[in-house]
Amino acid sequence: MSETGAGTEGNASYGRKPFKRSTSHFADRITADGRDGRPVEAGRYRLVVSRACPWASRALVSRRLLGLEDALSLAVADPIQDDRSWRFTLDPDGRDPVLGIRFLHEAYDARESEYPGGVSVPAIVDIPSGKLVTNDFQRITLDLATEWTALHRPGAPDLYPEALRDEIDEVMEGIYRDVNNGVYRAGFASDRKEYERAYEDVFRRLDLVSERLEGRRYLVGDTITEADIRLFTTLVRFDAVYHNHFKCNRYKLTENPVLWGYVRDLYQTPGFGDTVDFDHIKRHYYEVHTGINPTGIVPMGPDLSGWLTPHGREELGGRPFGDGTPPGPP
Repeated sequence: MSETGAGTEGNASYGRKPFKRSTSHFADRITADGRDGRPVEAGRYRLVVSRACPWASRALVSRRLLGLEDALSLAVADPIQDDRSWRFTLDPDGRDPVLGIRFLHEAYDARESEYPGGVSVPAIVDIPSGKLVTNDFQRITLDLATEWTALHRPGAPDLYPEALRDEIDEVMEGIYRDVNNGVYRAGFASDRKEYERAYEDVFRRLDLVSERLEGRRYLVGDTITEADIRLFTTLVRFDAVYHNHFKCNRYKLTENPVLWGYVRDLYQTPGFGDTVDFDHIKRHYYEVHTGINPTGIVPMGPDLSGWLTPHGREELGGRPFGDGTPPGPP
């Protein structure tokens, strides 16, 4: 799952106990036909994210690409948590202006009193009741692509094309296990063997992905899909936090020509880089994970000027949005 509001004790425990990602406790789905009692409806729900969190950033990219900004409102949490979970201190008076709450745990508590698990993002909250609907980070973006189609903008891309779903699922499964989650397994490892296994998994999979992308612009097919979104949100954080903070330091992304070109290509594509906030990313990881960075010092680097340099990936062909169009300005 995403970063959790585990409190100061939980933050300090990172790196001191075996890491295991929890499953999503609240997995209700918002669907076109409302079969789970949660129908797609413009203006009814609020997406809560942190721009620091890679799992929440998937939803930010999907929402932009699909043009759901007017249909699904957005709450952005402070990248620095305290012992009461994700907080809305970026908003006036420290309250989310739509939900009226100071901490995301209030929406969790409204759904299930004294819920014992972590408070995670992304989360979708039902505005009328103030109750959490789902924190299923694996499902949220797939449903945005397939169940919210009536509210997509004209020209929205098909991020999960039916004919390619088996291949997309297979690619995403390996990337999730070894890269998306693998960097956390390495960073939060509590012993050497655990760390080494995760480290090897991360770079074995990155090598395989690099081979796959050497002759093709995108992971599956010739357009951007959900698979690219999921890989992007880890790669864009790699040199800034995972290389140093999580000890995934066989190489920097800038030292891998294929992956560095691929991630810059996506970063420069409307809907990707315009959702990224490197300040939020760095401050969250280095200040919140006190178990592995007890000083709380946030590194000054890396140099970010290279993100907008030419990447040359257009030569591989591909059509970023298929038969659709790019999203408008954020």
